[in-house]
Parts: sequence; C-alpha cells; structure tokens
Amino acid sequence: MPKIKKKQHSSSSGSDSGPDDRNQPASKKAKESVAPAAPAKKPASGGGGDGEATTWTLERMRQVRINEFRGRKMVDIREFYEKNGETLPGKKGICLSILQWKKLLEHADEITKAVEN
Repeated sequence: MPKIKKKQHSSSSGSDSGPDDRNQPASKKAKESVAPAAPAKKPASGGGGDGEATTWTLERMRQVRINEFRGRKMVDIREFYEKNGETLPGKKGICLSILQWKKLLEHADEITKAVEN
C-alpha cells in the first residue's frame, strides 16, 4: 500500500502575503572551485613529493596526473580544457587508486596483445 503524506499547515504570521515569506528552501551551496592545473612537467624521478601534481601529457589536452584526494594518492587520466587562459580538468576521465593502477599494469601486456589482434 502506498504511504500517504499529510500536508502540514503551519502559519507563523497572520499576514496573507503568500508563500514568499514562509518555508524558504535551503540555499544551495556553491560548487567548490577547482584549482587551476599546474603546467605540464616531465618528472625526472616519476614521483612528486613537492605537493604539485606530477603530469604526463598523452596528447594535446589528455594528461595523466598523480593527485592526492582525501589523503590518498590517485592516478588521474583525464581530458582537460582551456577556459579564460587556464587549463581545467574536464568530466571525461578516470581516477584510479594505486591498487587499481597496479592491477591495470598487471594486465597491460594482455590488453596490448588484444588491441593489436
């Protein structure tokens, strides 16, 4: 059986001005702005311990970055775009945990063979 919701009638004022002054919806929080991407650099050691994102460019605006999210290192393979002279991360991409990245590398030879056949 469907549940039936009962409407609550509450009036905090005696005015008849309408719903504009009653039960205001909660304001939506603004999305946190994403920090502009660091310029692409070729890492000498392959790791970044200086707080900046280590970046490898695959082609034009497709990059692989090592980022930290909630205290965990992640491998981020993503398409970027330019807006107002800044390079920003796009929606298209995947962020892999270190465990997932290692698992992908374990299967890299098999994947390469499958792609070449």
